[in-house]
Amino acid sequence: MVTERMTRENLPEGKCLCEYCPAKCCRYFALPIDTPDTVKDFDFMRWFLLHERASVFVEEENWYLLVHTVCKHLQPDNRCGIYETRPEICREYSTDNCEYDEDTTYEKYFETPEQVVEYMEATVGQGNQSGIRSTEPPLLPVVTV
Repeated sequence: MVTERMTRENLPEGKCLCEYCPAKCCRYFALPIDTPDTVKDFDFMRWFLLHERASVFVEEENWYLLVHTVCKHLQPDNRCGIYETRPEICREYSTDNCEYDEDTTYEKYFETPEQVVEYMEATVGQGNQSGIRSTEPPLLPVVTV
């Protein structure tokens, strides 16, 4: 039997959407960053992405640092363990505009420092970027039998 995925439209009366949610909003946070427009700005962005679980995205022309990390108060049932004392940003978030049934696609999305370098080269130009790319690895020795 195929179970229909719960949507806002087919939510049973008296039920809360959170009961069916994978808690996307509790598994990351995003902070706005200045739009990079210099080699130095892109180098900072590269530094962000040298850290595990970080990415950068652009939405509606605004740039964000995205940190993929789970809230320490998220419970195994995907509910908030400090619901009554949760931060104001969580209180302002509602199921009316949450990302429960969103499949987000960003205007731009960077996961690796190399992607940042490629984007920078395409938009800002070459400039003085000595040391910004990883060095080319040495060639492997040729094995003869």
